[in-house]
Formats: sequence, structure tokens, C-alpha cells
Amino acid sequence: MTHPDRGPGAGVTDVTVAPVAASAEDVATVPGVATVRGTAVRREALHFAVRNGKLVGGFAVVLVFLVAALAGPLFETDDPLAYVGPQAAAPSGEYWFGTTTFGQDVFAQFLHGLRSTFFVGVVAALIAGVLGMVVGFTSGYRGGLVDEILNMITNIVLVLPVLAVLMIIAAYLEVRNVQSQAVIIGLFSWPWVARAVRSQTLTLRAREFVDLAKLSGAPVRRIIFREIAPNMASYLFMVFILLFGGAVLFAATLDFIGLGPTDGTSLGLMLNQAKQWSAMNLGLWWWFIPPGLGITTIVGALYIMNVGLDEVFNPKLRET
Repeated sequence: MTHPDRGPGAGVTDVTVAPVAASAEDVATVPGVATVRGTAVRREALHFAVRNGKLVGGFAVVLVFLVAALAGPLFETDDPLAYVGPQAAAPSGEYWFGTTTFGQDVFAQFLHGLRSTFFVGVVAALIAGVLGMVVGFTSGYRGGLVDEILNMITNIVLVLPVLAVLMIIAAYLEVRNVQSQAVIIGLFSWPWVARAVRSQTLTLRAREFVDLAKLSGAPVRRIIFREIAPNMASYLFMVFILLFGGAVLFAATLDFIGLGPTDGTSLGLMLNQAKQWSAMNLGLWWWFIPPGLGITTIVGALYIMNVGLDEVFNPKLRET
């Protein structure tokens, strides 16, 4: 779970992983050795990845939901909010997840809601990840006044009560949709990423291969993206997973309290509507259990994947 005042990555900035990319200090003077070394490291990581039950299991669960999100609406072409069947019908061969009190197909809503969930997670994670990496790399490598200014901006955004800010913004938007929700969540989820990347960059910039790149006259952008970033590839991938899970939870929270999209559907909105029309009191368990279980399963699988990746990339945690 995430702390509402700190963002999706609160409490996880101390994750430490072993670099998976070859550094220039290993192979600076021997032509062709860098490629061989990098290939060997990737093969080793893949070897342990396919044998890690947590990673494989979590990935399989997320993949199943992703396929359902992408392919499901292609078969359920009807409007998920349309009144298509009997009211409050229990699950059956015709309506797999039953219907709402208005005769809406819960299964159709679930499939369309999955697509919205993945869209928000991916877009928000990309926005937050890019912002966090740009600020973190720049701050950690440049240092000095640039570091102080970027740190000040990061700390200001970090201490904002994110959930409260998102609620205020969402409440004042006349038209809310999945796209705007994803952007808003992404713009307020990057500070912990920036701090984590800055910390890693401060460590890596003192390494010999960075000094060699400086002496060779390489520009700052090249040093960051060719020398420093590859050595954090595994860490950045894990950060994306955490951002994804956090964005899904934030979106579900906003939807559940009635500040989600005003058009379309999502898993959080399904929960909101089930609560609003007393589905639990009426015994319509098929209305609120599928979306709640879907959100829980997706986020849980993502975090299990993250644990598995930590075991793959960190030799100390690998299971032989």
C-alpha cells in the first residue's frame, strides 16, 4: 500500500540492485570485450529470471489481465453502460458476471475497466518515470547550485499531500477522462523517483569509467545515458513497476470516491457505482467483487514481480 501524502513510491527508495549493464571500466581498452561482457551479464540475468517463481508467476498474472484488457473489448463491442439484460441477474452462461440493478453487463464493464486501468498505469508511470529520471540524473551529476534548486523543487512536491491535491484538481475539472487522470497522477508521482535516481547517480559519477568518459571529452548527456543510466537499468525497470502499481491504486481511489472519469468506465468506477446503489446490501456480490479482486490482483502481482526482480538482479538474494 502507498502513503497518501508521499506518492506511489513512498518507502521504497532504499531498494538496492546490482547493475546489469557492463561498465566501461571493465572493458575500456580491449575492443569487443564490452559487447561480450554485456551479453554474458544479460544471459545470466535471464537465466535467473526464468527460474524465479515470483517473477514468472507475477508476470503471468499481469499478462493474463493485459490480454483480457486488450482483446476483451474487441469481442464485447456493446456500450458497457448500456441496459442489455434483466436487472440484478446473477452470473450465468449468458451474463458471466451477472448484471447490475439497471441491467448492465458487469463482465463488459470489467473488460473495459481493465483497459482503463492499464492505460492509467502505463501513462502515469511513463510521465513520472521520465520526470524523475531527468531531475534525478541532472541533480546527481551536476551537483552544486543546480542540485540545490532541483532538490528544493523535489522536496516541495514531495511534501504536498498528493491525494488531497489530486482530489482538488479532479473536483474542479469540468470534464474528466482517463487521459487527464493519468497525466495528473504522473505529474505528482515523480519526486521519490528523482531522489532515488539522484542517490544512485551520486554513487556512479565517482566511478572510474565516468572519469574516463569525462577525459575523453564526452558531453554530459552522453555520459549520463551511455555510462550512468545503463548501470541503473535494472533499478529503473523496478521503479517503473512500482510507479505502475501506485498509479493504479491512486486512480482506483479517485474513482471510488467519485472523482474519476465522467465518461467511460473503470474498475474504480464500478466499485463506486456498486457502493452508490447498495450492491452489498442487496446481495449483488458479483457487482463489486470482480473489480475489487481485479485491482487487488493486478497490484499484488506487480509487487510480487518487483520482489522477484530484486532477487534476480541482486546476487545476494538469488536462489541457487
